Amino acid sequence: MRASPGSALSSEKNSIDELPQLLNVLKGDMSLVGPRPHALGSTASDQLYWKADRQYLLRHSLKPGLTGLAQIRGFRGTTEHTKDLTDRLGADLEYISTWSLARDVEILVRTLGVLRHHNAY
Repeated sequence: MRASPGSALSSEKNSIDELPQLLNVLKGDMSLVGPRPHALGSTASDQLYWKADRQYLLRHSLKPGLTGLAQIRGFRGTTEHTKDLTDRLGADLEYISTWSLARDVEILVRTLGVLRHHNAY
């Protein structure tokens, strides 16, 4: 029996559900690359993100992106523990402080390699 992508039998899932976000990029509400948007009320270790790490709000200095440095480093999926958030946040803040067009291109290319990932939804 062959497992379909995203099924319980498959260890990896795909990120095809992100494609509708391209409409937000076309509208100008999002960038292709940048910190990923998070749902309001998201928590890590039962704390709201901004309470778990005060630097969290700094990631809002750029438009959210369809993909980002955190995603290509594997910091995606649920944030059950504070470390899950701080790893993601560290990558977001590094991206912001070292932004370049060449880095954006690199992130876009590397994103193709992580479209299927065990932490995808």
